[in-house]
Formats: sequence, C-alpha cells, structure tokens
Amino acid sequence: MPTPTPAPADWLTLDPVLDPAVLAGVFAERDRLHIPGIFTAGGAERLHGSLEQDTPWRRNTVGTTGNQSFYVQAYDAQPAAWKAQLLQVIESKARGDGFQYLFDTYPVSDELEAGRRHGLACEAVYDLFNSETGLDFLRRLTGEKRIAYVDAQATRYLPGHFLTEHDDEAEGKHRLFAYVLNLTPRWRVDWGGLLLFLDPQGHVVEGYTPKFNALNIFRTPFPHCVTQVTSFAGASRYAITGWIRARPPW
Repeated sequence: MPTPTPAPADWLTLDPVLDPAVLAGVFAERDRLHIPGIFTAGGAERLHGSLEQDTPWRRNTVGTTGNQSFYVQAYDAQPAAWKAQLLQVIESKARGDGFQYLFDTYPVSDELEAGRRHGLACEAVYDLFNSETGLDFLRRLTGEKRIAYVDAQATRYLPGHFLTEHDDEAEGKHRLFAYVLNLTPRWRVDWGGLLLFLDPQGHVVEGYTPKFNALNIFRTPFPHCVTQVTSFAGASRYAITGWIRARPPW
C-alpha cells in the first residue's frame, strides 16, 4: 500500500461557487456532466504550464504485440522507417473493429503509488481528488457513496492522435465514473479532440469540446471516443484523466 496521500496543495482548490447539490440534479438526468471553472483562478494555468514544460511524456498505442509505451525522446530517436511501419499498424487496427489509440501520457497515480513523487504539478490533482474534500465533492455530485479512490494520468494529444470507441468496462477495476480535466487554454472545435458519447446505433448523442479548466465526468460503462486531432490544430490537447472507483487498487 502506498504512503498516505499528502494534504492538497494550497494553490489548487475547487471553486467554492460550485455547489455539488445543484450539479447533482443535472448529472442525474444524463449520467454525465460538463463543469466549467472547476478550479479557482491560477490553478489550471499552473497545471497547463507544467504539462507543457516539464512533464516526461510517454507515447502510448496498441502495436503488434499489444499495448506499447515509449518515452517520447526514445520514440523520436527511432528511424523514420520504423515509425512509419508502426503508424501503419496503428492505422490498420484503427480502421478495423479493434480498440486503438495514439496519444502521450504520464502515469500520475502509478508513479505516486510506487513511491515516486517528482514534484510535478499534475500530482496535485491526484492529491486533491483523493482528499476528503475531493472525495466528498464527487460523492455529493454523483450521489454515489461508494467512491473511495480516484486514479489519474496526464494526457497530451498532438496532431494525428486519437482514441477509438470503447466503454471503459474493466473487470475487477471497480470503476464507477470516468473524468477528463481539460487543460488547454484555447481550443477550437474544428481542431478535433472532441469527447463524443455514442448510442447503440453509433450515433453521437452528445459531444464536449475540451474547454479550459473544465471537468467532464460520466458514468461507466458508456460508449465514447476522442476524435482525431487535426493536422492544423494550433495547440496540443492537454488533460488529466482517469476513473473514479469504489475501491483503491491496493
């Protein structure tokens, strides 16, 4: 079991204007919600700056041997032919019925729970959501008293990155809800990177643009995807994402 989660950083706080009792009524109607202005002034800006400047990113995808992860520096150093061949594998799987993705990550909760705290700003999100303040907010918002733990990973979508349709079902993970904390200051809908919710016929029932300092939360399992970021996108799509669970993994 990891060491106890430290007290939340004083620079990252939930906006007290947000009333979870009010939000709960809206959430109950659809089992999903877009919450703008989740943090008080300055918190989201500090997170974005750290994600942009000092996060050690890893490129993740499904390759020929299953899930694969490469430190971005090591990936970039590979020969062009190797990267082109891997991209062919990625796109071939994405065209088919298999689950596929391509984006950069930093495994916040995995690192912290292994006892490796690096002083990155994204660690403060894990600390806040797993504090009594954060857990109480999420329990009141969702009406789910079983919430006991929130995992976290930082994500970066560059042009060409995507996440195909899936529903987040994972046996033994005790996932109750998924969340996406958006941290790109400016984003246009035509740059892609949209979180789309799908009905059983494959129609889009709702979609969220990655608005800055906004928290998207939804009940799992539910079919959804993230559309490919366009070649002309004017920024990287930064977020911290994860699952809100009934039990910790340890």
